[in-house]
Amino acid sequence: MPRTIDVVLTADAVLPARLPGASALVIDVLRASTSIITALGNGATGVVPVETVEDARARKAALGSGTLLAGERRGDPPEGFDLGNSPREFTPERVRGRTIVLTTSNGTRALLAARPAAAVAVAGFVNAGAAAAWARERSGDIVLICAGALGKPSLEDQACAGWLTALLVTAEPAATLTPAAEEARDLGLTYGKDLERLGRDSRHARQLAVKGHGGDVAVCLTLDTTTVVPILGPGVDKLVWASR
Repeated sequence: MPRTIDVVLTADAVLPARLPGASALVIDVLRASTSIITALGNGATGVVPVETVEDARARKAALGSGTLLAGERRGDPPEGFDLGNSPREFTPERVRGRTIVLTTSNGTRALLAARPAAAVAVAGFVNAGAAAAWARERSGDIVLICAGALGKPSLEDQACAGWLTALLVTAEPAATLTPAAEEARDLGLTYGKDLERLGRDSRHARQLAVKGHGGDVAVCLTLDTTTVVPILGPGVDKLVWASR
């Protein structure tokens, strides 16, 4: 029986009952997905996603002094955090051999919402090909979960979900697309080969550039620069890396 590919546009719109038996790809292009992928690719031993700043501080205290605190609120790192949410900060020198506790406005909420799925991985433009291949290897339906922006859809996440949908359908023409997946696919095909245009059209990308994070936008809106696919194993509270 052909499987179904679905796209959810925000973390708040995730229906837990839809996820058991499915594989979930969680997408927060700007910037949590890209930061997690970069951190694990540069040698971090794991990334622990948590919802609140208070949760992050408590987890660091429990895990010990070797743990790094990372994340953002309104685009900037909370007071006392070791790192923000810029993929350019997660260098090998900073993260190799370290566990990172991460909290962001949208991406970590989407990751926590995805936990009922049979398998969970992190996707962005930077690992799109590898993430799609990971999803194809799983059984069951595929749900692409966009983090969105404070409960509203974000153009870059929807476009990335659409690009991933197009890759999946190319490999599995018999797959059934929900209306949300069809809409995202069309958007992904529009922007997937013109990510500079996506950077101009995305409100969040423009906001980050104004705050001095234009370099982050350039890193995040780059296609297939890595084959690292962060995965969240059943019963495990941290993301670990899988290289393809």
